[in-house]
This record gives sequence, structure tokens and C-alpha cells, in this order.
Amino acid sequence: MFSDFAYKIFEESIEKYHLVDDVSQSFSNPYPKEDIAHLLYRKNWIDTVQWHYEDIIRDPNIEPVAALKLKRKIDSSNQDRTDLVEFIDSYFLNKYQSVEKDKNATINTESPAWAIDRLSILALKIYHMQEEVDRKDATQDHIQKCSTKLNILLEQKKDLCYAIDQLLLDIESGKKYMKVYKQMKMYNDNELNPVLRKAP
Repeated sequence: MFSDFAYKIFEESIEKYHLVDDVSQSFSNPYPKEDIAHLLYRKNWIDTVQWHYEDIIRDPNIEPVAALKLKRKIDSSNQDRTDLVEFIDSYFLNKYQSVEKDKNATINTESPAWAIDRLSILALKIYHMQEEVDRKDATQDHIQKCSTKLNILLEQKKDLCYAIDQLLLDIESGKKYMKVYKQMKMYNDNELNPVLRKAP
């Protein structure tokens, strides 16, 4: 199933990042550009770096200038994340373009790629919650609470994987159809953000 395929790539990306565990480390994609795995790996790498950006920016002792610089990196990362989701949806649009829709076919509340985006984030939550469960310097109470949370995340993974695979099967069979809207983010656009528009 596609969800298992994607999740394994997400795990691979997360494991590779944590070999160095540095937001400034160089990135290399092990998959060829024409392969959907290339997009999935890149997507999760962006999510993984941003996960650690979000940790760093919450340091109460961070210098204001450093925080502003990091906030700009987070904004850029969010744009890259959105772009990757749209590229992944383009893959599915192309894959299912010849499917004949049932006359009663319905649209889903989110596209396949946005559901896969949630799976990528969930893979990160599971990885880091497992880290908390495995900590040697934590109290038993902390470990128990994190174990309970980890079990919930694993159940969520099971449900989300099922939902993604069912959605793709429904699209493939014509029961559902894709209709993708570009995100049209306004705050990064010089013409749409009034603050940027007024900037010299």
C-alpha cells in the first residue's frame, strides 16, 4: 500500500537526519528526481529540519536577532513544504487523469498529498516520542506518560494509513475524484502582503 511505502521513506529521512542532528547539515536525496520517492524524501527532510527549528526558536535565552533570522527560515521552510505537497498532488493528478469518475463520485475534504503531509509529521511525532520513552535520565512517571502518548500516536498512524490507502483506492476506482487548489499563500507575496507592498 502507498502509505507503507511513504512511511518507510519518512523513517529513512528521519534516521538519516539524526545521524548528524544539525539543522545546518547538507542534504542529499538518495532517490532519482523522476521517482515519487524523491518528493517524499525531500518533503520529510523539510519537515524534520523545521521540527528542530521549532525546538530552537523556543529557547527562552535565544537572542532576538537570531530568533528573527530563524523565523525567516521557518517561513521559507513552510513555503517549501507547501510547494512539495503540491508537487506530490501533481503526481497523483497525473497518475489518475484517465480514471472515469462514477456519476455519484464525491470529492474528499483534503487531497492525497495533504493527508500524506500529515503522515510525515506523524512519523516525526512517533520518532521523538519514542526517544522520550527510551530516555535514561527521565523519571518513570515521564516514561509512562510518554508510552501512553506513543501508543495513541501509533493508533493514529494505523488509522491515517488506512484512510490514505482507502482514499487512493476510491480515486483509482472512480468513487472519489481529485480537485486540487493551489494554496495561494499571501504573506510571502510582494503584491498581496500590504507590509511588503509598502516596503521601499
